[in-house]
Amino acid sequence: MAGSKEIRTKIKSVQNTRKITKAMEMVAASKMRKAQDRMRHARPYADKVRNIAAHLADANPEYRHPYLVSRESVKNAGVIVVTTDKGLCGGLNTNVLRAVTSKLRELERSGIGVRATAIGNKGFGFLQRIGAQVVSHIVQLGDTPHLDRLIGPVKVQLDAYAAGEIDVVYLAYTRFINTMKQEPVLEQLLPLSAERLREESRDYSWDYLYEPDAQSVLDELLLRYIESLVYQAVAENMASEQSARMVAMKSASDNAKKVIDDLQLSYNKARQAAITKELSEIVGGAAAV
Repeated sequence: MAGSKEIRTKIKSVQNTRKITKAMEMVAASKMRKAQDRMRHARPYADKVRNIAAHLADANPEYRHPYLVSRESVKNAGVIVVTTDKGLCGGLNTNVLRAVTSKLRELERSGIGVRATAIGNKGFGFLQRIGAQVVSHIVQLGDTPHLDRLIGPVKVQLDAYAAGEIDVVYLAYTRFINTMKQEPVLEQLLPLSAERLREESRDYSWDYLYEPDAQSVLDELLLRYIESLVYQAVAENMASEQSARMVAMKSASDNAKKVIDDLQLSYNKARQAAITKELSEIVGGAAAV
């Protein structure tokens, strides 16, 4: 059994660790509420823009934007990976990077080349380690995402798609469900499809009048569509990050408390054993005299 001094040192060390994890839990809880509000405020706009763009895809106007046209064959693909800049958030990054790895292997088996864009330090480091072709990246976004910083790296993929250098673009991020649950998502960003709307039962189709013309309206709308999707993905990922970090730090604090209780019990046993030994030595010495 370890000595009393050694156990006291361990108890002090675990107590200091618990103070840190408790403080991080409280900070994450505060940031989580702000991130959730930001994410919820962005959802209605993103959903509405996506629905209108999908309706326009069904409307078949005289002008077909490249973002709405599916390629006959896919030779190259783009992947945008959204992760966190910091760790200590449980398996959040691991889950989404596992989905990305599975998709990259699937594309590789099909003979499709991949160009990657990393949003977040963890994803950037991962893509570099596996030797992926990283064409753009952005890290250190802070606690509040800014669209003007996000759209630059993503525009590299959009320009490559418009130029025909890549034929499909995927977006990977972590979707916020609730405080205790977040799920990794890997969805097709381009070309835009109306699959979600086709699931609804509609016996009619929408018709549109374009002012000034269909090309100007679609170009502007689809640009806003891409911006809203990217921003929403980052906002969802940040809300998921703070929730996962709060849960992870709470679990760490609870585990530290259990370790402290176990160490305190061991300390009491060692202290009692030392007292018993001293009493036995005193009694034995008195009997000898």
